[in-house]
Amino acid sequence: MHESFAEKFLKFYLPLVIFIIFLLFPFYWMFNTSLKPMKELYNLKLNPFYVHNATLENVKVLLFDTIFMRWMYNTFLVDILSTVISLGTSLLAAYAIQRIKFRTSGPTGLAIFFGYLIPPTILFIPLAMIIFKLKLWDSLWSLVLTYPTFLIPFCTWLLMGYFKSIPKEMEECAMIDGATRMRVFWRIIIPLSLPGIFSAGIFAFTLSWNEFLYALCFISTTESKTVPIGLVTELVRGDVYHWGPLMTGALLASLPVALVYSFFVEHYVAGLTGALKE
Repeated sequence: MHESFAEKFLKFYLPLVIFIIFLLFPFYWMFNTSLKPMKELYNLKLNPFYVHNATLENVKVLLFDTIFMRWMYNTFLVDILSTVISLGTSLLAAYAIQRIKFRTSGPTGLAIFFGYLIPPTILFIPLAMIIFKLKLWDSLWSLVLTYPTFLIPFCTWLLMGYFKSIPKEMEECAMIDGATRMRVFWRIIIPLSLPGIFSAGIFAFTLSWNEFLYALCFISTTESKTVPIGLVTELVRGDVYHWGPLMTGALLASLPVALVYSFFVEHYVAGLTGALKE
């Protein structure tokens, strides 16, 4: 028997609508707050879900009274470099563990995944000592070198699962025809693994974009800060929270990640499906 519209609405559409509202409400609240003047934000008699006197003053304060664009540049630079380093390392590590079988390949793959489960707060002290000895304190390179410590383990585990879904016979046929291991890797494995590479890259980019602890501890000068640290440290002065510019910055900072997901969402889902189906 076909379900009635009421039953289908209660089972599917209603939970979907509730989930969408719950998911998009933070973005609406950021957008709503970014358009409100300071007096309206602290006026409890007004409806907080509606903008009564819209203004672009918060955008002006963020873009011209702070160096927000510099923080965005720093964040993009650190994220792109750390993502490229992590993907390059993870591709080679995952392929070696999955295809070049050696005695400890299984325990090595498991150990790499367990490395991802280690909280960053535990690794902070030894990494801080290394950064200090390398004289990279208060440098963006300190973040570029430390972010792969938590990006590489998960990306390697994800790509290992995806490589496992690629038939081994394709590589064997290419090697019979005279192709070397590296040629097989670049000409066969990489093109077939693009969905997995995209999903790992999106994960690495998103995680490094939102990273807070290392950026807070390793960077002190305003010009070298990333977006999460710059917004919190420069727009929270003592016990005064500049909510308008803060929400404007949070909204603008969320756009790059949202755009990345919107363009590569199909590859992201396909990569996770290929990694987890075995």
